[in-house]
Amino acid sequence: MPAMPIATSAYDIVLAIHVMAVVVAFGVTFAYPIMFAVTARHGPRSLPLVHRIEYTIERFLINPGLALVLVAGIFLASDGHHWSEFFVQWGIGAVIVIGALTGSVMIPTAKRAAQIAERDIAAAGPADLEMSDEYQALARRLATVGSLLSALVLITILFMAIKP
Repeated sequence: MPAMPIATSAYDIVLAIHVMAVVVAFGVTFAYPIMFAVTARHGPRSLPLVHRIEYTIERFLINPGLALVLVAGIFLASDGHHWSEFFVQWGIGAVIVIGALTGSVMIPTAKRAAQIAERDIAAAGPADLEMSDEYQALARRLATVGSLLSALVLITILFMAIKP
Protein backbone atom coordinates (compact mmCIF):
# COMPACT_ATOMS: atom_id res chain seq x y z
CA MET A 1 0.00 0.00 0.00
CA PRO A 2 1.50 3.37 -0.98
CA ALA A 3 2.15 5.92 1.76
CA MET A 4 -0.39 8.73 2.00
CA PRO A 5 1.14 12.20 1.86
CA ILE A 6 0.60 14.35 4.97
CA ALA A 7 -0.05 17.42 2.83
CA THR A 8 0.09 18.05 -0.86
CA SER A 9 1.25 21.65 -0.77
CA ALA A 10 2.27 24.61 1.36
CA TYR A 11 -1.32 25.81 0.98
CA ASP A 12 -2.61 22.64 2.67
CA ILE A 13 -0.14 22.98 5.53
CA VAL A 14 -0.95 26.65 6.10
CA LEU A 15 -4.68 25.90 5.88
CA ALA A 16 -4.25 23.32 8.65
CA ILE A 17 -2.29 25.85 10.74
CA HIS A 18 -5.03 28.43 10.12
CA VAL A 19 -7.75 26.06 11.34
CA MET A 20 -5.69 24.92 14.35
CA ALA A 21 -5.03 28.55 15.32
CA VAL A 22 -8.78 29.26 15.29
CA VAL A 23 -9.49 26.22 17.47
CA VAL A 24 -6.71 26.98 19.96
CA ALA A 25 -7.33 30.74 20.14
CA PHE A 26 -11.11 30.73 20.40
CA GLY A 27 -12.12 27.29 21.65
CA VAL A 28 -11.75 28.18 25.32
CA THR A 29 -13.92 31.27 24.98
CA PHE A 30 -16.96 29.07 24.49
CA ALA A 31 -16.35 27.66 27.99
CA TYR A 32 -16.27 31.10 29.68
CA PRO A 33 -20.04 31.29 30.32
CA ILE A 34 -19.97 27.89 32.01
CA MET A 35 -16.89 28.76 34.09
CA PHE A 36 -18.42 32.00 35.33
CA ALA A 37 -21.83 30.48 36.03
CA VAL A 38 -20.32 27.67 38.11
CA THR A 39 -17.99 30.08 39.93
CA ALA A 40 -20.79 32.54 40.69
CA ARG A 41 -23.02 29.79 42.08
CA HIS A 42 -20.50 27.69 43.98
CA GLY A 43 -17.48 29.83 44.71
CA PRO A 44 -18.00 33.54 44.09
CA ARG A 45 -14.95 34.26 46.22
CA SER A 46 -12.97 32.73 43.35
CA LEU A 47 -14.25 35.30 40.82
CA PRO A 48 -11.08 37.44 40.96
CA LEU A 49 -8.97 34.41 40.05
CA VAL A 50 -11.31 33.41 37.21
CA HIS A 51 -11.13 36.95 35.79
CA ARG A 52 -7.32 36.84 36.02
CA ILE A 53 -7.38 33.55 34.11
CA GLU A 54 -9.72 35.15 31.57
CA TYR A 55 -7.52 38.14 30.75
CA THR A 56 -4.35 36.05 30.83
CA ILE A 57 -5.87 33.70 28.24
CA GLU A 58 -6.86 36.71 26.16
CA ARG A 59 -3.35 38.18 26.30
CA PHE A 60 -1.27 35.04 25.85
CA LEU A 61 -3.52 32.70 23.85
CA ILE A 62 -6.20 34.65 21.98
CA ASN A 63 -4.09 37.61 20.82
CA PRO A 64 -1.16 35.51 19.50
CA GLY A 65 -3.62 33.00 18.02
CA LEU A 66 -5.46 35.83 16.29
CA ALA A 67 -2.16 37.04 14.83
CA LEU A 68 -1.43 33.55 13.52
CA VAL A 69 -4.96 33.33 12.04
CA LEU A 70 -4.31 36.63 10.25
CA VAL A 71 -0.85 35.71 8.92
CA ALA A 72 -2.03 32.29 7.72
CA GLY A 73 -5.15 33.86 6.20
CA ILE A 74 -3.03 36.39 4.29
CA PHE A 75 -0.93 33.56 2.89
CA LEU A 76 -4.03 31.55 1.92
CA ALA A 77 -5.73 34.52 0.26
CA SER A 78 -2.56 35.42 -1.64
CA ASP A 79 -1.62 31.90 -2.69
CA GLY A 80 -5.19 31.07 -3.74
CA HIS A 81 -5.84 34.47 -5.35
CA HIS A 82 -8.92 34.97 -3.15
CA TRP A 83 -8.49 38.64 -2.17
CA SER A 84 -11.59 39.78 -4.03
CA GLU A 85 -13.84 37.14 -2.49
CA PHE A 86 -16.36 38.03 0.20
CA PHE A 87 -15.24 35.41 2.73
CA VAL A 88 -11.71 36.87 2.73
CA GLN A 89 -12.96 40.42 3.23
CA TRP A 90 -15.26 39.19 6.01
CA GLY A 91 -12.35 37.36 7.66
CA ILE A 92 -10.17 40.47 7.64
CA GLY A 93 -13.00 42.49 9.15
CA ALA A 94 -13.60 39.81 11.78
CA VAL A 95 -9.92 39.80 12.77
CA ILE A 96 -9.95 43.59 13.15
CA VAL A 97 -13.16 43.57 15.24
CA ILE A 98 -12.03 40.66 17.43
CA GLY A 99 -8.61 42.19 18.03
CA ALA A 100 -10.03 45.63 18.74
CA LEU A 101 -12.72 44.42 21.15
CA THR A 102 -10.39 42.01 22.91
CA GLY A 103 -7.82 44.75 23.48
CA SER A 104 -10.16 47.64 24.22
CA VAL A 105 -13.03 45.94 26.06
CA MET A 106 -12.41 42.35 27.14
CA ILE A 107 -8.95 42.61 28.71
CA PRO A 108 -9.44 45.93 30.55
CA THR A 109 -12.94 44.97 31.69
CA ALA A 110 -11.76 41.59 32.99
CA LYS A 111 -8.92 43.31 34.89
CA ARG A 112 -11.37 45.81 36.40
CA ALA A 113 -13.85 43.01 37.24
CA ALA A 114 -11.09 41.16 39.12
CA GLN A 115 -10.28 44.31 41.11
CA ILE A 116 -13.91 45.07 41.95
CA ALA A 117 -14.58 41.44 42.88
CA GLU A 118 -11.61 41.55 45.27
CA ARG A 119 -12.97 44.77 46.77
CA ASP A 120 -16.46 43.28 47.19
CA ILE A 121 -15.04 40.13 48.80
CA ALA A 122 -12.91 42.15 51.22
CA ALA A 123 -15.89 44.35 52.13
CA ALA A 124 -18.10 41.32 52.82
CA GLY A 125 -15.56 39.65 55.09
CA PRO A 126 -16.79 36.24 56.25
CA ALA A 127 -20.44 37.26 55.77
CA ASP A 128 -22.54 36.20 52.81
CA LEU A 129 -21.13 37.69 49.64
CA GLU A 130 -23.23 39.85 47.38
CA MET A 131 -21.43 41.31 44.40
CA SER A 132 -21.82 45.07 43.90
CA ASP A 133 -23.78 46.71 41.11
CA GLU A 134 -20.46 47.88 39.67
CA TYR A 135 -19.21 44.29 39.48
CA GLN A 136 -22.52 43.11 37.98
CA ALA A 137 -22.28 45.78 35.26
CA LEU A 138 -18.74 44.69 34.39
CA ALA A 139 -19.78 41.03 34.32
CA ARG A 140 -22.70 41.90 31.99
CA ARG A 141 -20.36 43.82 29.68
CA LEU A 142 -17.97 40.85 29.56
CA ALA A 143 -20.82 38.43 28.89
CA THR A 144 -22.41 40.61 26.20
CA VAL A 145 -19.24 41.44 24.30
CA GLY A 146 -17.93 37.90 24.77
CA SER A 147 -21.15 36.47 23.33
CA LEU A 148 -20.97 38.82 20.36
CA LEU A 149 -17.35 37.83 19.74
CA SER A 150 -18.24 34.13 19.96
CA ALA A 151 -21.05 34.66 17.47
CA LEU A 152 -18.65 36.50 15.17
CA VAL A 153 -16.20 33.59 15.34
CA LEU A 154 -18.95 31.09 14.47
CA ILE A 155 -20.30 33.20 11.60
CA THR A 156 -16.76 33.63 10.27
CA ILE A 157 -16.18 29.87 10.38
CA LEU A 158 -19.44 29.41 8.47
CA PHE A 159 -18.37 31.91 5.81
CA MET A 160 -14.95 30.30 5.52
CA ALA A 161 -16.58 26.89 5.05
CA ILE A 162 -19.27 27.86 2.52
CA LYS A 163 -17.31 30.67 0.80
CA PRO A 164 -20.35 32.76 -0.22
